[in-house]
Amino acid sequence: MTRPRQTKPDAANSPIKSRREQLHELIFEADTPAGKWFDILLIISIILSVLAVMLDSVAAISGQYGNQLYAIEWFFTLLFTIEYLLRLISVGRPVKYATSFFGVVDLLAVIPTYISLFFPGTEYLLVIRILRILRVFRILKLVQYIIEANLLLQALRASLRKITVFLFTVLTLVIVFGAFMYVLEGEKNGFTSIPRSIYWAIVTMTTVGYGDISPKTSLGQAVAAVIMVIGYGIIAVPTGIVTAELTKTPKSKVSTQACRECSAEGHETDAVFCKFCGEKL
Repeated sequence: MTRPRQTKPDAANSPIKSRREQLHELIFEADTPAGKWFDILLIISIILSVLAVMLDSVAAISGQYGNQLYAIEWFFTLLFTIEYLLRLISVGRPVKYATSFFGVVDLLAVIPTYISLFFPGTEYLLVIRILRILRVFRILKLVQYIIEANLLLQALRASLRKITVFLFTVLTLVIVFGAFMYVLEGEKNGFTSIPRSIYWAIVTMTTVGYGDISPKTSLGQAVAAVIMVIGYGIIAVPTGIVTAELTKTPKSKVSTQACRECSAEGHETDAVFCKFCGEKL
């Protein structure tokens, strides 16, 4: 009589992976009631923690409620630290998530408090937590905004080389104009060095015009007028480059589905596999 063949338990059905999948669904997905409530509570916590940091920077409030605000800051820091660790545990590739945009933001949201133990004052960098509110797009199912954001990112990437060439051209112009104004105006009119003259050219070309330095000679004022006109024309160039790329970028529908393996988002609605790591969605 032959013994029935024993099969090894499928890793996909193991309790550990099942719990990890449940944790991933709770933390990363907003299409379930539990996931939605988790994100809503998270955003409320983020707003309250940023508000506490802002109030702590007010001397009158900090002097009276400094201890309470300090305790609140540490409470939210520990809370976000636990949440960050749970996010790493719930994905198959923690390094992928840790190096993603939201992974870096989540880490920066807790590090300043720990650094402040050694370097006082760095805790005010915690206002970076406000970036985490970008998750509200998933919670409110504003998929159309995610689509538009992806289109804008694609257009920016496509126009990166053109914008780089444009910026080098602008840099060359401000150096030339700065050096020219240094020769024309000289130290007696406030143009004490070529770097300071370049600073004036940047301020003038960008139409900011602080007014701390200004040409006094007729020729210098004429050159300044030319720089101002060029500045107005230059402002429109990057806009035109990005707009041209936007018209070329194909528009596709995306879902709010997050990959269980690498936590990546931005997949198309009919996608079966993650386009970043190949894991089945």
